[in-house]
Amino acid sequence: MRIAMFTEVFLPKIDGVVTRVLRTLDELSEMGHEVLVFAPGDPPPYYAGFEVVRVRSLPFRPVYPEVRVGLPTPRIAERMVDFRPDVVHAVNPVWLAAYGVLSAEHRDRPLLASYHTQVASYTRKMHLGWLEGTAQRWTRSLHNRAEVNLCTSPQMVDAAIAAGVKRVDLWPKAVDTKTYRPDARTDRMRRRLTDDHPDMPLAIYVGRMSNEKGIDDLLEPVHRLRGVRFAFVGSGPARERLQHAFAGTNTVFTGYLTGHELAEAYASADMFVFPSTTETLGFAGLEAMASGVPVIGARAGGIPHLFDDGVEGILFTPHDADEIMAAISRLVDDEPLRRRMGEAARIATNKYTWRASTEALVGFYELAIDRHEACRRRRPGTRG
Repeated sequence: MRIAMFTEVFLPKIDGVVTRVLRTLDELSEMGHEVLVFAPGDPPPYYAGFEVVRVRSLPFRPVYPEVRVGLPTPRIAERMVDFRPDVVHAVNPVWLAAYGVLSAEHRDRPLLASYHTQVASYTRKMHLGWLEGTAQRWTRSLHNRAEVNLCTSPQMVDAAIAAGVKRVDLWPKAVDTKTYRPDARTDRMRRRLTDDHPDMPLAIYVGRMSNEKGIDDLLEPVHRLRGVRFAFVGSGPARERLQHAFAGTNTVFTGYLTGHELAEAYASADMFVFPSTTETLGFAGLEAMASGVPVIGARAGGIPHLFDDGVEGILFTPHDADEIMAAISRLVDDEPLRRRMGEAARIATNKYTWRASTEALVGFYELAIDRHEACRRRRPGTRG
């Protein structure tokens, strides 16, 4: 199958959407499919043996300079003509991927769109509430041009349908259990994350440092839980502000970690704290679980889809500092419970393989093609 993939984010940026795209490309390559990737910013020219077409872009300043806004050029149309895709996949269409939606429609190609970010919700978190209605209408319009729309959690399937998106289904979750595993824990990383206090309990957050991630909800727990160390792994537009806000507390900011270092960081923690309320899935939570670390997460978005409350982790009411502190304290005080939850978390992730998730995606590509052909046959003047 020949797949043209338009994505709003790609390497060198690191986030959950990029992780899913990369692991999916790895599997599509091993399965023998052909993919042409269109990406903004400064991506590598090839990934997993597939050509990556660099699309001219501008940083989304001043709101989110890490995000690049892709600008359509004639080169995209030329490459689409040359490649002749069987299906177009628009990953989280907003800017560049939105052009992929329109390109598929213009060239009469089957289209699958995947929904990874609650764009309308993000506008509120980034203090752009006046754009919320426009963002929601734009998102709905783009997705409703697709033969198949995929969401990454059951909650987001329900949210998309409620927002008026049609032909919605679930793209199964997956995690790399070979890289993220309990035995990746190291004394060196433990000392680094605890600021050389390895015997103290350690709670970790991994992800973007931005307003929509709700990291400020951890400020009161950090100030009040003096017997716990906290490590924040990642970076983003709010990092400088957050480091200033958490100054003088038991916290370490590491910046971005990747590969084995990131696996070490997860496995060297005692618990993972996930305050975000805007996640459509929450890959960092899955990676923590695969590392044998229980998750303390907000009861919002896709987080409740990650684990069973009280089994592999603990859910809390969004923005409730008292509940966050109670959950952390519970795991700190009850080491056998923490160990049982971590073991259960690891077991739960063993069934979420990237091959199974990608095989399901290919099935949805085939469904998009079938629906497109059925629609063509119904058009006036079309034979067959």
